[in-house]
Amino acid sequence: MTILVFNSGSSSLKFQLFDILDKQQLQSLVRGKVSAWGAQAHCVWTMAGVDHNVNDVIHNHQQAAEWIMLRLRDLDLARSIIAVGHRIVHGGDEFSAPVHLTDAVINALESLNPLAPLHNPLALQVIRASQSFFGIALPQIAVFDTAFFHHLPDHARYYAVPTQWARDYGIKRYGFHGIAHRALYERFHDVTDGDGKPRRKARRIITLQLGQGCSIAAIQDGVAIETSMGFTPLEGLIMGTRPGDIDAGVLLHLMTRMNSDTLTEGLYQQSGLLGLSGVSANMGELLTLEAQNHAGAIHAVTAFCHRVRKYIGAYLVVLGGADAVIFGGGISENFPALCARICKDMEWCGLEINGINDTSVVNGGLCLSTLNSKIAAYIIPVNEELVIAQEVRFFVNRA
Repeated sequence: MTILVFNSGSSSLKFQLFDILDKQQLQSLVRGKVSAWGAQAHCVWTMAGVDHNVNDVIHNHQQAAEWIMLRLRDLDLARSIIAVGHRIVHGGDEFSAPVHLTDAVINALESLNPLAPLHNPLALQVIRASQSFFGIALPQIAVFDTAFFHHLPDHARYYAVPTQWARDYGIKRYGFHGIAHRALYERFHDVTDGDGKPRRKARRIITLQLGQGCSIAAIQDGVAIETSMGFTPLEGLIMGTRPGDIDAGVLLHLMTRMNSDTLTEGLYQQSGLLGLSGVSANMGELLTLEAQNHAGAIHAVTAFCHRVRKYIGAYLVVLGGADAVIFGGGISENFPALCARICKDMEWCGLEINGINDTSVVNGGLCLSTLNSKIAAYIIPVNEELVIAQEVRFFVNRA
């Protein structure tokens, strides 16, 4: 018996197929990603330790899901699937736990599309493609990014706006990347509990998910008490094409200069690293240009690091100190030296960093901190699909 997981990003579709072993443990059989839509879409997957890489004509998430399911069928792996899990970015007030994707649930999720326009509509494409391929009898389960932050304390959840706005319009901070932050928290304890070094239990942890979308969370005893993203995935850190924190007065001013569609496009697609640099939203490209003294790249990377450092400092106060700072996501995993740069000169709070070059981060993660550091710092690969598969397995077992 196996569980298929789809993880819909704003510009790619990840997937993993998990085998359910004895004692309900999960083992990855196949994992991969489809990206770079078009006539030469990039399709990669790994099976039995062997990497595969092909190009095909794929223009959107629906076609990517169909391509993946056909590959699994060709490999004779589709018939063993007992359920499909889907990452949904925004669950709103209604969804705080995994749910079976009925027509009513799908309709409710569609109403949330304006709150996560880069993610929710694309996940719905994948859900419909999966339902069409497997039929309605196979359980399709939604797992929500916002669920991990559903119990934020009121002082962190609510904006300082009229109370009726929260009641009538749902204006509050939902938080996002919850699956990733939970995965980082749990994996950190797996890594550090198994390394043979004596240490006290880490109770206060700061987790950072740095990729095209970026966020940071403060976790106390396994419970999120603060996070950078809010009502939508626009708030907080500087991202690939999203601005993060911005004065609301700027938006009020721009509303007198442009229509809402243009403003939305600018905030979601033209801001962030791309907007600051003027050339790219890709951190790898920006770091190369920065080394060549490109002014826009220097500006973008410096601002990115500054914003992350500012939030780390704030969350140290929120938590009353920290036992660990954990980095995850594509930027963290591909550019460890950037993470070390973010943490530079923070000995004042007990965080002391080794000299780190950009080397591969293996499955077990990479320790950034010195042996004498009072705060542990790690880069840990994020496996959101495993967390989703675990939730799907629990859901199916309860049904």
